[in-house]
Amino acid sequence: MKIALVTGVSKGLGESIAKIFLESGIHVFGISRTENKRLAKIAEKNNVNYQHYSCDLGNIIQIETTIEHIKVDLDKDGQSLLYLINNAAVIEPINQVLKVDNQALAYHFQLNTIAPILLMNQFLQYASEKNTDFIGVNITSGAAERPIYGWSAYCSSKASINMYTKTAALEQEELKTGHKIIAFNPGIMDTSMQQHIRSSTKEAFVEVDKFKGYKAANQLRDTDTVGGILIDILNDESSIQNGKIYQVNEYF
Repeated sequence: MKIALVTGVSKGLGESIAKIFLESGIHVFGISRTENKRLAKIAEKNNVNYQHYSCDLGNIIQIETTIEHIKVDLDKDGQSLLYLINNAAVIEPINQVLKVDNQALAYHFQLNTIAPILLMNQFLQYASEKNTDFIGVNITSGAAERPIYGWSAYCSSKASINMYTKTAALEQEELKTGHKIIAFNPGIMDTSMQQHIRSSTKEAFVEVDKFKGYKAANQLRDTDTVGGILIDILNDESSIQNGKIYQVNEYF
């Protein structure tokens, strides 16, 4: 049995990834604050299981409790391959570093960096203990590779995730666990995150007009298309390069 754990399944790329997994015959455990009832219907149609876990990934106590619940359910089902897709993230706070709110900054790093690292650590350990194959994916961004005015939090959190991905993958290679960990940059998509970006002031984010232009010029990709590319990468298991930062633009 193959099971995929996907965070941020309530909408956007997370929903698309979960949907494609289900349509491919893979059982999905979805993690998000809000339940996505559409995924349960898709699971029923494809004769697979979908389980939702309500969790605010910005709250470490909720994360730890959710992990324990998931482990219990994994033990009931058993699995030959376990996927973890760390998709959930926020873009806020968008502002000059001199004006960033402390609490917003702390929540951002809890959700974008600490939560995915904690989840990856825990399920890597679980898979090793259960002799289950494991493939982990951290959704990253091109912002990890360049400084962007107003995006100090987002650039930094995604850069942290890239380095974590490379380091964790290196350890798996040295330990010869067979587990694989990669990152995937989905590029610019038509999501609620893009709506938040476009609503920024130019004082907080000097490139706001560029991002408004992406929408006006219909340059934002559909999340189903991007999610399908990631699933194609994962389906070719023997070709997955441990520690690689995959770029969606390489597939267009």
